[in-house]
Amino acid sequence: MQFHWLNKKENDNLIIFFCGWSFDYKPFERLSYGNYDILVIYDYSDINLRDLKLEYETCQLITWSMGVYIAYLLKDKLPKFDKKIAINGTPYPINDEWGIPIKTFDLTLKYVDTGLQGKFQKNLFKRNEDYEKYLENPVERTIENQKSELVALNDFIKGRNCEYDNFYDCAIISDTDKIIPTRNQLSFWQDKAKTVILNSGHFPFFEFNSWEEIINYANRP
Repeated sequence: MQFHWLNKKENDNLIIFFCGWSFDYKPFERLSYGNYDILVIYDYSDINLRDLKLEYETCQLITWSMGVYIAYLLKDKLPKFDKKIAINGTPYPINDEWGIPIKTFDLTLKYVDTGLQGKFQKNLFKRNEDYEKYLENPVERTIENQKSELVALNDFIKGRNCEYDNFYDCAIISDTDKIIPTRNQLSFWQDKAKTVILNSGHFPFFEFNSWEEIINYANRP
């Protein structure tokens, strides 16, 4: 696992953000920090997390895609949060009913080299202009590194059972998710957390200008 402080200015407020598979911190640099320090966690090739002893007045957890699952697994090593937000993900990332359908995941793994060069990346977005915007500041990881992460995740996820105990407060779900089907997310979260729908694709972060806007969206009635 990799750690990167997007912002560390001794603010009183902290956001810990768990990325999705294949990502790093680069595409999120455009989001305004406001009065938050921002710690980004990514690359789950090795799922080990030291206890994060961080002293802040408030602490928010924002997780996206595969990060929803990873943060849940590591919850006992994380700080106590004022708000825990899942975005376009569930604690069952490879699951025909609640996550990425097994056949789809296996095909992604089989063709990961070519997928990361185009089709998978484009499917992250609802609109082509968002994909073009992403290309202005894409991830900096190599395809081989991203592939190694997916192989490790496949072995890890399929080799263990996950029993979900209420943890997340809110799930933000895009209405056009081509990676983790919207219907699967709705099926899982309907009786487990507050849900809010967003007009976007799997990568929804171009709908926001700041991290605080994400938190405010989760707090909508």
